[in-house]
Amino acid sequence: MTVRRRLRFGRPVIDAAAALLVAVFTATGSFGSSDFFGPSLAGLDADVPPPAFGLPAAALLAVLAWRRRARPAVFVAGALAVNAVVSAHLAIMVALYTYAVRHSAWPRVVPVVVAALVVVGIPIWRFAGADGALPVSVAFCVAPALFGLYVGTRRELVERIRERAERVEREQEQRIARARGEERAQIARDMHDVITHRVAVIVLHATALEATRGEDAARIAERIGATGREALAELRSLVAVLRGGDDAPLVPQPGLADIGALVEESRRLGAEVTLAMDDPPEPRAPMLVEHALYRVAQEALTNVHKHADAAATAVEVRFRSGAVRLSVVNGPGRHPARGLPEGGHGMLGIAERVRLVGGCLTAGPTADGGFALVAEVPWGAGR
Repeated sequence: MTVRRRLRFGRPVIDAAAALLVAVFTATGSFGSSDFFGPSLAGLDADVPPPAFGLPAAALLAVLAWRRRARPAVFVAGALAVNAVVSAHLAIMVALYTYAVRHSAWPRVVPVVVAALVVVGIPIWRFAGADGALPVSVAFCVAPALFGLYVGTRRELVERIRERAERVEREQEQRIARARGEERAQIARDMHDVITHRVAVIVLHATALEATRGEDAARIAERIGATGREALAELRSLVAVLRGGDDAPLVPQPGLADIGALVEESRRLGAEVTLAMDDPPEPRAPMLVEHALYRVAQEALTNVHKHADAAATAVEVRFRSGAVRLSVVNGPGRHPARGLPEGGHGMLGIAERVRLVGGCLTAGPTADGGFALVAEVPWGAGR
């Protein structure tokens, strides 16, 4: 059971106890000015009020005290009216406290307190003078109102803090949902690049199979089958991600260490690819940087197979002065591959990736008719 539920459960008990005490004290005249300070404002001078006044007044204030949280202004008015005839100081104290708690704004509480001071203080002033009226009036009227203002203000503060915490929690859940959506979209884009690469490799293998006219058919067919199975597996993962399931497979993103596998795969396709890579210095860069460089190398090698088949290609990864430089330079192609899909978005995609990690990408033809693609990004975990 939460704190708020316990408070709601305890309120009827508190209201019943307050109503009972107010009724008993009003009916018996206890805890009132007539006990010590003479007659009431209406002139009634009796320690115990007559039943004709005391019992109806006690019943009325008991009902108002029971419903005090719903209509605190009515409770204050009733208590002041009854106190003008019989002593009802306890009812006034409870009413002023309740009114101050409910409104918790001194401009609205001060007029009510002044009215209570008049009703309570005048009879005491007549009988005991200022020395008796001042402390009793403050104790019966001002103190309950001040305590009620404190409690009401504190409750409002706690409620605001709770609402703010709930709002922050909702916003956090929304940010998490957006982050998951963005991550799924990022994974989908990454897998799109991978599948495009796999399909390009399959087409190249098929072209090689056609060119060999039956020679090494089994070996090339085996490569086509393996690549196709990899593409299908990645496609299933892509579909799972796009469906938005929370159980979508999350695999480590490839980085610089996986560029060697790309080079080996290009060599198996018959390309003359060389790789020169420095050992990464410590501290390592965030995985996002390595993944961006991997995608650059993948896109560059795919374009070599598309547009410059059999061209000699050099892949270099060099580290210098807090940055890493990846270059893929190929010579002029002799037999460009035919029938490969042209999406037109590969270069734009890797350029955006490099830009997002704080780097720059340059690409263009070389003097000998080849093509060079160079990416340079900051390196280090402190970025």
